[in-house]
Amino acid sequence: MISRLIGAVMRAFFVILLIATPSLIMPGTTADVAQVVTLVALFGAGLTFFEYVSSYPGLVEFRDAPPFNRIRFGSLFVTVLLLSFLVSGGLSPTPTTNAVTALGATIGQAIDFPYSPVRLVVLMLPPDASVEHVHMVRNAAGLSYLISLLTLFVFIVLQRLRQWPLQHGSFNVWINLPTFDPTAGGDVVDRLERDARFNIALGFLLPFLTPAVIKSATALFGAVSLDSPQTLIWTVAAWAFLPASLFMRGIAMGRIAALITQKRKMSSEDKGNAGLLPV
Repeated sequence: MISRLIGAVMRAFFVILLIATPSLIMPGTTADVAQVVTLVALFGAGLTFFEYVSSYPGLVEFRDAPPFNRIRFGSLFVTVLLLSFLVSGGLSPTPTTNAVTALGATIGQAIDFPYSPVRLVVLMLPPDASVEHVHMVRNAAGLSYLISLLTLFVFIVLQRLRQWPLQHGSFNVWINLPTFDPTAGGDVVDRLERDARFNIALGFLLPFLTPAVIKSATALFGAVSLDSPQTLIWTVAAWAFLPASLFMRGIAMGRIAALITQKRKMSSEDKGNAGLLPV
């Protein structure tokens, strides 16, 4: 109980740090923005604390199957941190922000080719956007997209090396998949494989679909300029993080389906061997 409480407090603290990072790094944060950030940070910390301090399942999937959520959180934190330095460099340059800007420019130029997700994000901007702002959005999108690809690579490698999710024992479906009902009907393996394919397909298409949908909606809601530093950071971070998170979820669901199939095969073989009596 004590270890669970300490873990929940630490996770809540890291959530507060994540949400407050752009305001802590960027200069000129107004009092109104600070109040909103504080409110959102406290809400996120409270939700995280009560989720992890409880021994019963809630909303967070793979809660007791590390390092799934740790990789996702680390990816989002690194993305928000680097984007905060990138945007801050346009307001108050420092050696750190200049290094991040140079890295983002290199990656942005390399990924910015026709029909790429980064090019679609740039085309989402209004025609009257300044060249500096276009470069800022391109660099931010390229940096975020690269981090999302590295996140998938790290998860796949760790899954292979550490035999996730069985490195700490058995996998509890009730705790780690609270929104998945095994008794809802149909074979569990078929449903898991279907969910895995859907999440992987959606994770692949979302970076392409989101800018296209936003661009199509400009006639109704106006052009998206991303002029606000906070809006730019969180929009680009979510654009890259959500597809990677869906991809990871799809890979994880497919892994669980494979484990259940393997367990069934071993169980059927044991029953078959038990039916063979010695003469």
